[in-house]
Formats: sequence, C-alpha cells, structure tokens
Amino acid sequence: MEIDIDNLINSAKTSVDRIVDHLKNELAKIRAGKASPAMLDGIKVDYYGTPTLLNQVANVGTPDSKTISIQPWEKGMLGPIEQAIFAANLGLTPMNDGEFVRISIPALTEERRKDLVKQSKGEGENAKVSLRNERHKWMDFIKKEVKEGYPEDAGKKKEAEIESVVKSCVTRIDELITAKEKDILTV
Repeated sequence: MEIDIDNLINSAKTSVDRIVDHLKNELAKIRAGKASPAMLDGIKVDYYGTPTLLNQVANVGTPDSKTISIQPWEKGMLGPIEQAIFAANLGLTPMNDGEFVRISIPALTEERRKDLVKQSKGEGENAKVSLRNERHKWMDFIKKEVKEGYPEDAGKKKEAEIESVVKSCVTRIDELITAKEKDILTV
C-alpha cells in the first residue's frame, strides 16, 4: 500500500468509513427484539453440496415486526434452510409449513437485553481497537516521512488532521453504540 503523504488524509477517511461500515454490519446482526433479515446474514445453506448464503437460495423478508419469512426458490431447500438456521445457534426456532420457513422472534428477557447491550459495546470496542491500529500506522508513516525529509511542521499538521479524523470516528462509533443500546433496551 503505497500512499503519498499528501493523500494520507483521504486514505484515512476511507479506512475510517470502512471501520464504521463494518461496525454497522456487526450491529445489524445483533437482534433488538424486532425481526430483521440481517439477523440471518452469514448463514450458509448446503445447496447441492456447496455452502451458499441463505439470501442466495431464498427470499428473506419480514411480514411483521416479530416474524421472519423465508421462501426458498426450490421447495427442496426447505429442509437444508431449517438445518442451517438450527446449526447457526442463534436461539431461533424455524417452522417449516411446506412453502415457507417462518421464524417467530421471541420477546427478549431483561437479562438477554443486557447481554445484547454488552455484546454491542464489545463490537464498538473492537471498532475502536481497529481505529487505534490504523491511527498508529498513519502516525508511524508520518514520522517516517518526516525522517526522510518531509517538513516537520507540515508533519505535525498532518498528525493533527489525523487526530481530528480519529476523534470524529470515535464520536460516530459512540453514537452507533448508544443508538443500538437504546434500540435493544426499548421494550
């Protein structure tokens, strides 16, 4: 990854956006008591001997806030879809009616809500660790460039810009976690 120091800030913003997007995807997988097709993201179904993502072998939708409906494109996939959901160990019980696989989302207990909040905060902390690692790489890059002849005061300016990008990202991460926590704790 060859980066010109003048393009470092744009590269940093792109990396920050990737970190935030990853966090959003991880938070979407944590259920908040409402049915969401994102809860089943990453589940792979045995499709004629090939592990295939669930959303590539069936339509996944939410007819209401407490139900996920899965309609396979081939009726023969009902059994493998059911098995894949059980194997994913999400705490959900699929029901096969011959045409659809339906999953009723049970109400969350207070204890389970607290566990989900803890899990969300863990994902936020993971995002911050990734951000700190990226920040460390950027700062090392700037210091290396300064040693190789880049003006020191311009290097300090770049460091300040990086700090600004990192602070704004931490704020975004905290906002996402707070919103998810509120979503989970809302009964």
